[in-house]
Amino acid sequence: MIKQLPISLSGARKRDVRTQFAALCYRVRKGKIQVLMITSRGTQRWIVPKGWPMDGRTPAESAMQEAWEEAGVRGKSDGRCLGIYSFSKDADDLGALPCLAMVYAVDVEHLADEFPEAGQRKRSWMSRKKAARLVEEPELASILRDFDPRTATGNP
Repeated sequence: MIKQLPISLSGARKRDVRTQFAALCYRVRKGKIQVLMITSRGTQRWIVPKGWPMDGRTPAESAMQEAWEEAGVRGKSDGRCLGIYSFSKDADDLGALPCLAMVYAVDVEHLADEFPEAGQRKRSWMSRKKAARLVEEPELASILRDFDPRTATGNP
């Protein structure tokens, strides 16, 4: 396993940080891979949990924290980045920010009924193919479609 170092945000301003960490939450049922998708709070479009870097946490730890807060997921990640996708993030005070999201697989061990953003989002298990059709970002669609936790790299 690759050892990640925690990130230090000392001296950084939020508008300077344009990288987010995303969680591709998955499970395998009867040999089929399912991914957990959530809706965004504003537009209710289908997305994966993601958020800003967290001081003192690795990228994978930040992604797992977002999976908890936004989807109620408790699980584990091996810390490998599956891929990167780009999107535009609306920041009220700054306008639209161009962002990159680094995606980390999270093997879901438990799905809580109560979690910080439970009343603000919907969540749904679906096939990788369906999830890829529902997201707006082409690079994320490709990551979802190609993801296979049974391969050595997670991405064939």
